[in-house]
Amino acid sequence: MPEGKQDPEFEKKTELAIKLIDLTLKRGYKPGIVIVDAGYGNNTSFLLELENRQLKYLGGLAKNRKVTVNQQPNNKQTLRLDELAQTLPQEAFREIQLNLDKPRIVWVATLEVEISRLQGKRSIAIVMNAATFSQATDIDYFITNISSSLVTAEWIVNTYSQRNWVTHCPLKSCQPLFC
Repeated sequence: MPEGKQDPEFEKKTELAIKLIDLTLKRGYKPGIVIVDAGYGNNTSFLLELENRQLKYLGGLAKNRKVTVNQQPNNKQTLRLDELAQTLPQEAFREIQLNLDKPRIVWVATLEVEISRLQGKRSIAIVMNAATFSQATDIDYFITNISSSLVTAEWIVNTYSQRNWVTHCPLKSCQPLFC
C-alpha cells in the first residue's frame, strides 16, 4: 500500500487472520485447533476473537507477557513468563522426546494461569532445550484454551510442532524450538 499504515485500506495481520478464519467458517469448515505464533498468541484481542467463535487455539507467547499464577494456596502473584520460568523447580519440567525430521529433546512445564482481559484460567507451557532455566539457550512459551484436563506437556509440543509456517523468517530469533 502506497501510504503504509496510514492507508485507509490498511489492515493489521490479526484483522486479516480473523477475516480468513471467518471465511473458512462461512464455507463450513471448523478447525480442530488454530495454531499461531507469538505475534498472534500474545495479542489478547485476537485470542478473544477466536474464543468468541468457539475456536480452540495453541499459540506462542512473548517472554515478557504477564500472567497471574497461584504458586501457593491463597497467594496469587503476577509476573512475567520468564520470571515465572526461573522460579519453577527442575521437577516441574518433564523431558519430552520430539520425533521430528531431527529428533529433539525438550523440557516442558505446564501451569494454569490467568491473563488480563481473558475470563478464567488458561494453560501455559514453558518449553526449554535444557533441563534447567539457567542451562537453556532456547525457551518458548505457549498458551491454550483447551481444557486443562486434556493439556499435557506432550500434547503441547507435539501439536505445536505440526504448525504450518505461512511466512518465512530468516532470523534465528523467529524460529521456535521445533524447527
